[in-house]
Amino acid sequence: MEHYFLLKLIHILSAVVVAGTGTGIAFFMFMANRSSNIAAIATTARHVVLADWLFTAPAVLSQFVTGVLLMHKLGYSFSSTWFQSVIALFLFVGICWIPVVVIQYRLKSLAEDSLASGVLNPNFKKLMRYWVALGVPAFASILVIFWLMVFKPFPVV
Repeated sequence: MEHYFLLKLIHILSAVVVAGTGTGIAFFMFMANRSSNIAAIATTARHVVLADWLFTAPAVLSQFVTGVLLMHKLGYSFSSTWFQSVIALFLFVGICWIPVVVIQYRLKSLAEDSLASGVLNPNFKKLMRYWVALGVPAFASILVIFWLMVFKPFPVV
């Protein structure tokens, strides 16, 4: 099992980063939005975009790579119900995350433009609703993936 524990550690740490960064980003963006403080919203939106590229994107890539390597190392079947469930949820999260990233760039732009006028563009609040509507099921899916990883309720071979 050479390198197994290192792969497992990287896989677990990247899962923590995905869940932790996602939770942190959601909390701070949600709270900045509620504040109606345009400067705080603009600063938070800039940081949210940056955090997704610095932390979330590399962690998601790491999750995929280490997951595939662990599957090989452990002899798990890529056609198993367990893996099919995990990969379906992983892809669903990605399908939600890609538009979220696009929305974040638009939110950042709207907030920065609003700094000049002193009035938050009404489209910002509308986009925030879409952002939340995509983020909630994506995060719930991440929690289900954690459950599948820990309990493995389906055969893996």
